[in-house]
Amino acid sequence: MPHDQLPPFVLKDGETFAMLDGRGEICPDTHPDSGIFHCGTRHVSRLQLLLWGEPAAVLSATERGEMGVHVSHLTNDSTAAGPRRGVVHLERSTVLTPSSCLQELNFTNYSNAVLQLPLCFCCDADFRDIFEVRGIQRPRRGQTVLSCSSDTLEWRYDGLDGCQRVTLLRLGAGVSEVGDDHLSLTLLLEPRQPLRLVLELAFEQRQPLQLPSPDEAFAQAMAGTVTRFREARRRSALISSDNPAFNAWLARSYSDVHLLSSELDHGLYPYAGVPWFSCPFGRDGLITARQLLMVEPRLARGVLGFLAQHQARWADSASDAEPGKILHEARSGEMVALAEVPFARYYGSVDATPLFVILAADYLARTGELAFVDSLLPALNAAMAWIQQAEATSVDGFLRYQCAAQGGLRNQGWKDSDDAVHHSDGRLAEGSIALCEVQAYSYGAHRAMAALLRRFGRHDQADPLLAQADRLRQRFHAAFWCESIGTYAMAIDGAGEPCAVRSSNAGHCLWTGIATPSAAASIARGLLAPTCFNGWGMRTLDEREARYNPMSYHNGSVWPHDNALVALGLARYGYRREAMRILTGLFDTARAMPMLRLPELFCGFPRREDEGPTLYPVACSPQAWASGAVFALLEAVTGMAIGRDQGTGRVQVQLRHPVLPRLINTLEISGLRLGDEEIDLQLHRGEHDVGVLVRRRTSGVDVLISK
Repeated sequence: MPHDQLPPFVLKDGETFAMLDGRGEICPDTHPDSGIFHCGTRHVSRLQLLLWGEPAAVLSATERGEMGVHVSHLTNDSTAAGPRRGVVHLERSTVLTPSSCLQELNFTNYSNAVLQLPLCFCCDADFRDIFEVRGIQRPRRGQTVLSCSSDTLEWRYDGLDGCQRVTLLRLGAGVSEVGDDHLSLTLLLEPRQPLRLVLELAFEQRQPLQLPSPDEAFAQAMAGTVTRFREARRRSALISSDNPAFNAWLARSYSDVHLLSSELDHGLYPYAGVPWFSCPFGRDGLITARQLLMVEPRLARGVLGFLAQHQARWADSASDAEPGKILHEARSGEMVALAEVPFARYYGSVDATPLFVILAADYLARTGELAFVDSLLPALNAAMAWIQQAEATSVDGFLRYQCAAQGGLRNQGWKDSDDAVHHSDGRLAEGSIALCEVQAYSYGAHRAMAALLRRFGRHDQADPLLAQADRLRQRFHAAFWCESIGTYAMAIDGAGEPCAVRSSNAGHCLWTGIATPSAAASIARGLLAPTCFNGWGMRTLDEREARYNPMSYHNGSVWPHDNALVALGLARYGYRREAMRILTGLFDTARAMPMLRLPELFCGFPRREDEGPTLYPVACSPQAWASGAVFALLEAVTGMAIGRDQGTGRVQVQLRHPVLPRLINTLEISGLRLGDEEIDLQLHRGEHDVGVLVRRRTSGVDVLISK
């Protein structure tokens, strides 16, 4: 595939991310949404290098996920005639810091003569807010001033919000010409003698005396990013198999989650995705952290701490905030500061609050960190109070949503596009909406909070929650079950009319256990039927439905994280081989994707021989919960659950009816840390089932295997 047809290569560190083409450049003519973004603003909208006045030709390009570095191998135009044709090799390495982008350029002349190589670096900074890049038109913008010196270009943008944003371009070499949008110089290349340059782009104001040289800045940035990714691997459990392609998918997925993660006040937080969602999202962070809880519980700790800190304390209709609600998203940038969009601190999510409670309980079971979870109890109590108050004041006792904020989200479940919730005849659902999966999350939250309270000896508070959960389960099945379609209604609208639509939403009801066994069996059959499972994964909407469109964002596409949560639910009800079908389909999908990277979503067209899945054109890639899907899928098929014996306090690792995909014979889980305990496991395919070998464990761990 030509480099200009590949999806952009992505780097991220902190509040800065870059989307680059195969040359390591930003060309708005071929990728208009690309650029280098810092704190919600595009600080570099063009970055191109010309050799002898022409773009370089791409030999290869790769994103080294284990290091957070992009590397391009380039040459001068190999199609040109004459003695200079393809004689210069350029290795271009790009790395980010939280406030800069640095490129190391290593030139080698493979001719037998000295070459004078004219270079021109073209750059521009449009300082567009991320929402502008996404397509929102603004009536007014701030002013940009460009200044030049002997070896630098500096753009300063005076925003309407009173903030000044800066992009500084420096080159670690003598410059012969500085223009409004370029730096030029000529290199003298001796035969077969490498020559190195470093280009720096900085996005925060600093005094000249505080600036290291570009060479020093690049060395520091490389050391920092290598340490960051190596430290992430060192502190997590390692999963490997005897299938190299599966291992590569695991490595890519893990690296992408850490690429997207930023170190915030309470620890690591996986930002949702690049480019549109590179910021903290409540729902996305909670689900990603839950997906990786088995191997990397640090993510859950960071997510829980951050969301507890930013929990809504008072009602504010402008941000859909109510006391106890968990954050939907938090953004920075000029348009947010001016309230042109309502997303500075936005709470328009009906499901983040119960998911917060569920993750806290799962985290405690996984780690045993009573002191940390005890510090979360005020936030958890406030979250449960919001859930119970919202249910008590709704027309039917179900957890509902209705947008109040101007410019907020019409739909506030995970399928939040305007047309995502509808009736069987295609009519959009109106009024306050009760989604089926949200009731499942509420059921899970009641049971999770009860489990937490019991760990703290508060049985008198736990028992009423369990009773409420049981009553909710009974009411839910009576109200949502649609016998005519063999599944739960997607939702009940404001008039009390069920949205009798076959959708993936019902699969989430298996995850928390709210579904009856007979309902679970029917849902499992429907979700794995050809009208829903397209061979790569499970569609968001069955193809028999009125609004089915395989190219729609939420009405017929395939979302990896959606599949992963459904797989966890299938496994809960004993449908582990059905869960394995989902794992196998998404593994095949990953192998068909560039860099084995699962995108946010892809189109739901049926799988055809000798064709890969059809890409969704503006899907985020990487996307945290898409990258995390493989870990949840492995949890599902291995049946792994981690908890603690209430009497002895010993760690219990359970593997319930484990299965393995046909392309994997052995699966190793090494360095699984469980508080002060640790264990190494191997799962291996036997003649009739999957065996489990405990390779190593500390004295406080028990392993329970069910077959």
